[in-house]
Amino acid sequence: MIEVLQTGPLNTVQDLGRFGFRNAGVTSSGAMDRLALVVGNLLVGNDEGEAALEVQTFPFRLRFDRDMTIAITGADGDARLDGRRLPPWWAIPVSSGQVLELETPRRSARTYLSLAGGIDVEPVLGSRSTSLRGGFGGLEGRFLAANDRLAIGSARACAVPPGGFGAVPPEAALAEHFPAPEDDTLLVRAIPAGEYALFAAEAERFWTQTWKISSQSDRTGYRLSGEPIRLASPVELRSHGVVPGVVQMPPSGEPIIQMSDANTAGGYPKIAGVIDVDLWRLGQARIGSGIRFVQSSVAEALAAERAVQAYLDDIRRTVPMLSQALAAMSRR
Repeated sequence: MIEVLQTGPLNTVQDLGRFGFRNAGVTSSGAMDRLALVVGNLLVGNDEGEAALEVQTFPFRLRFDRDMTIAITGADGDARLDGRRLPPWWAIPVSSGQVLELETPRRSARTYLSLAGGIDVEPVLGSRSTSLRGGFGGLEGRFLAANDRLAIGSARACAVPPGGFGAVPPEAALAEHFPAPEDDTLLVRAIPAGEYALFAAEAERFWTQTWKISSQSDRTGYRLSGEPIRLASPVELRSHGVVPGVVQMPPSGEPIIQMSDANTAGGYPKIAGVIDVDLWRLGQARIGSGIRFVQSSVAEALAAERAVQAYLDDIRRTVPMLSQALAAMSRR
């Protein structure tokens, strides 16, 4: 068990999402930064899709009711265990009664807490992810509150030294495969979508201006503020399916990027689609920060995906080897 001592709104249980039900209007949900969730699970010996805590409002504090192993990934929330500072992207054993604290990250938006065995809430439609809009999944379909107690599943044997070990954060390990921020502006790669041509010459400003993530943004979508972009001529479209990463252009002329709780259908023209491998970076973008779209290609997206898979493969190989070596040393 873990007990939540202090939390803000919107902190939830998330796994990799709920798939196969979009045709029934059920959004996939799942972690906004799936890469951080997967790495956290690998570090504690879990299956990659086990449920963890997604923390996006701070400060956040919880107490462990039994000995277990945890990993903290994603945004660096200056994690402290009984007041002792922990490195980011780090796995460590914890003891019953110890308290973990997370503060507001200086950069990025969301911290992930993975626990060996995973958060043991009842799966709904094959996933433990919280759907806040639907009011199901996770812990009673809601965000966490103080005094909540969450069960932890059975953990596999995974030796982690008392001082812990960690992974190189993807921002550093994959730096050559992702465009570096310019003047604190996140560069996000995208590919022109089905209605791109309907914006004619106006479409150029989609790429050249810096957009601000507005305060109306949430897990469903990021609403961007900037100089509006208009259709060359009015058009009416039938509603069509949308997925995370689709960039829609409503009548206001300011884009909406569909995120993890994306609507399942919509009728706004689609000007572009963020490449899937860049969505974890977008999931860490903070409200009020700037982003700029960079025109990409399928070939570039696939190359970036291969780099991410190589990064994960290295962690998949290294963690069991390290765990086995530590277990062998402890038997001597």
